[in-house]
Amino acid sequence: MKLLEGKVALVTGAARGIGKAVALKLASEGANIAFTDLAIDENGLATQQELEALGVKAKGYASNAANFEETHQVVTEIVKDFGRIDVLINNAGITKDGLMMRMSEGQWDAVLNVNLKSAFNFIHACTPIMMKQRSGSIINMASVVGVHGNAGQCNYSASKAGMIGLAKSIAQELGSRGIRANAIAPGFIITDMTAALPENVREEWCKKIPLRRGGTPEDVANIALFLASDLSAYVSGQVIQVDGGMNM
Repeated sequence: MKLLEGKVALVTGAARGIGKAVALKLASEGANIAFTDLAIDENGLATQQELEALGVKAKGYASNAANFEETHQVVTEIVKDFGRIDVLINNAGITKDGLMMRMSEGQWDAVLNVNLKSAFNFIHACTPIMMKQRSGSIINMASVVGVHGNAGQCNYSASKAGMIGLAKSIAQELGSRGIRANAIAPGFIITDMTAALPENVREEWCKKIPLRRGGTPEDVANIALFLASDLSAYVSGQVIQVDGGMNM
């Protein structure tokens, strides 16, 4: 039997990148997948088809994760379509980098809303469902910069540090109801965004990593699978860094 057979996982921001890799990994272990993105475009439709090809039920939902009412509406629709939600992975995120003195209020608000408020929105909407089931796994996608900070990313770092604090707090609030909450803190992961960086920048990053390479979305997805499944049944309130040893 597969690790997530009969389970339903909701992954936000999963039309591409790390979110897509996580959705595919969970689907490969039997989970039916509901995923969201700001719009279900060609990427979203292609992701849905890839998921369905693994023999599971899958559906993409267009949703602004930063909008409280819209989030509750889409979660209601997902429960109507899938019947339950066993795993919530808060992956939706953006960057709007800049030094603090030059950062606009709009840059700050946009990143905090998409990266952190969206997690609050989805946890708020999914908690009653998981409490009724008396089980659930909530996974917040944080970042190593949420642990140690990063110049030029004060908004992103603050949002990811918030994701860690949110996971730890939820773990304490909901543990008695059989609900676990953890965070994953990826380091330098090779995605379309990081692949677009100049080669010398990527080389400098890798010099700081003991394993001397960037990670892959699949490296992150493997940890998400562990935290989503009963393999981690006694793991809650933790932050697992997937960074090749960069942040020891």
